[in-house]
Amino acid sequence: MRDQPHIILGIDPGTLVMGYGLIAINKNNISLVEMGVLQLARNKNHAERLQLIYKKMDSLIKLHSPVQVAIEAPFFGKNVQSMLKLGRAQGVAIAAAMMAGLEAVEYAPRKIKQSITGRGGATKEQVWQMLQHILKFEDDIRFMDATDAVAVALCHHYQNRSNKIKGGNGMQKPTLKKANKKGNDWANFISLNPNRIKK
Repeated sequence: MRDQPHIILGIDPGTLVMGYGLIAINKNNISLVEMGVLQLARNKNHAERLQLIYKKMDSLIKLHSPVQVAIEAPFFGKNVQSMLKLGRAQGVAIAAAMMAGLEAVEYAPRKIKQSITGRGGATKEQVWQMLQHILKFEDDIRFMDATDAVAVALCHHYQNRSNKIKGGNGMQKPTLKKANKKGNDWANFISLNPNRIKK
């Protein structure tokens, strides 16, 4: 009997656009299952948008049967109303996961970027570029929210793996090699971290 792949659902919550991405882990192989965005029409009220988020989460969970859900934590800005709405969107996504019996784990944006690129201050484009190297998907993505969601899922996988290595067999947590400051480009980062590249 073949091992079933371990599916992780990543969510980049939003009130106008919600990004989602699913990756499959099968032994040491990581593959992209699906990614996309949920467009939340501007003419709908906030309660209707939250309902759409819940329905999309429910649909993705039923279709792909993920075993874990990872969600990007809200970025704290100055606009209180925007933060309130974003927090509600995230809460609905978490509730949908919990209703399906899944735990939803939060990751700060800086933690996600650090996990994927080695730099907490990386841009969305740089995260996208590293994900392309790792997962080998096409480069004509219209919305970065989708790749942000994939990054959340992949961050969760790396975190799980690090925790298992650190706690499961007494080994030290592996450290991520960083490119030197003079040659701080993506080619250098990739060459220093070949384990991040899907062969």
